[in-house]
Amino acid sequence: MSAATEATRAPDDHSGDHHPAPEPGPVRDQRTLAAAGDLLRALAAPVRIAIVLQLLEHSRCVHDLVDALGVAQPLISQHLRVLKSAGVVEGERKGREVLYSLVDDHLAHIVVDAVAHVEEGP
Repeated sequence: MSAATEATRAPDDHSGDHHPAPEPGPVRDQRTLAAAGDLLRALAAPVRIAIVLQLLEHSRCVHDLVDALGVAQPLISQHLRVLKSAGVVEGERKGREVLYSLVDDHLAHIVVDAVAHVEEGP
């Protein structure tokens, strides 16, 4: 941005920043907001974010996630339980293993967008 543009820009003008603020949406009922908060809390651990990113391409069993993430098996299993109870992942038994996959791509997009936002920087 040129010095002249910088000098004439209003202090609260964020036109050079990321994206404009969205218009306020409709007011939601408290149950919906509480459920959304629960979902975001379920996604709010770095290991859980990494698990969701690993499951983007295809289903994986616990030992695949252990190998990919370098996290102990009991911890991976604990995080998978949280994600499963929040409706983020589901498990399907295949012989002696359980293959975990994302319930839908919508939640994966939320995680990918959050990670991309952080990688873009301030």
